[in-house]
Amino acid sequence: MSQSGEFPAYPSFRSFFWSSLLLSLFGWGGLAVLVATTLPTLGPRWLFFFLLLTGVSGTALPVAYFINLRFRTQPPASSNAVLREAMLFGIYACLVAWLLQGHVLTAPLAIILALGFFLVEFLIRVREVSQWKPKDAVDE
Repeated sequence: MSQSGEFPAYPSFRSFFWSSLLLSLFGWGGLAVLVATTLPTLGPRWLFFFLLLTGVSGTALPVAYFINLRFRTQPPASSNAVLREAMLFGIYACLVAWLLQGHVLTAPLAIILALGFFLVEFLIRVREVSQWKPKDAVDE
């Protein structure tokens, strides 16, 4: 990567900090209130999964940011990719909770699901990198 600005800049952590903090506080705080004050009927059960998704995604956002910072690609991951990875982790946590609730989850199934989510994200990133073009390609 050259210093002349050929590649787009990696977003700063400040752009993710407040989103991460608000999502985490809303998700985990709401989940604590929900579990402490309601019975597991249909409405609170769906609210449980929404708040779990929000809390886990907010917690996973800094992790996804620093993983993409550590393992850079050309071009660097966009902020959309970082958010998508955090949300995929939240969806995985909700899916695991759903399967645990029905007593269906096994260790091999959890691993297969995790590998499936990893494969989906890998293929999306490969597609994004393959469609990238430099702004001003200079013919030499």
